[in-house]
Amino acid sequence: MWIYEKKLEIPVRVSGPDPRMAKYVITQYGGPEGELSASLRYLNMRYTMPTGKAKGVLTDIGTEELAHMEIVATLVYKLLEGASVEAIKAADLGAHYADHGKSLYWENAAGVPWVAAYVSATGDPVADLHENLAAEQKARAVYENLLCLTDDPCVKDVLCWLREREIVHFQRFGETLMEVQDFCKQKKFY
Repeated sequence: MWIYEKKLEIPVRVSGPDPRMAKYVITQYGGPEGELSASLRYLNMRYTMPTGKAKGVLTDIGTEELAHMEIVATLVYKLLEGASVEAIKAADLGAHYADHGKSLYWENAAGVPWVAAYVSATGDPVADLHENLAAEQKARAVYENLLCLTDDPCVKDVLCWLREREIVHFQRFGETLMEVQDFCKQKKFY
């Protein structure tokens, strides 16, 4: 018999259903500063990076952001699991429930669907790395805002872990920016 057992980078636990918090957290799934936007941005930008190291950093972080999307999705799902329709309506998730039930959908906390305009790329590696630095800081700020919206220690653990990963990504992008700037300053011989 085959048994499916999923292991995430961090265990996702909640103390109980909390549709209100699910509504807020979903922004990190499909909002402008969320994990979907980050993963697509980095995996797209890797192609125009001038060095193998820069391509590798964007590939690795973009892939990790996909894993973070799964963590956020699991968190939202668990916050909705067992919630009554009345609790979902009280959390102002009635419109979401009408279209998607308790299923996930790429949207921000206000219910606005994800759009490709959240992801930008110029083809200029220095400009794009600056964009990535800003994206990581904005995502960190959203996680900090979400931490203020919950009292659930289990949810806080997950949000803190994700926030810390944003800080690490910011550091890696800073290192990569310096490496790319040094590369661009080098005299090219053909």
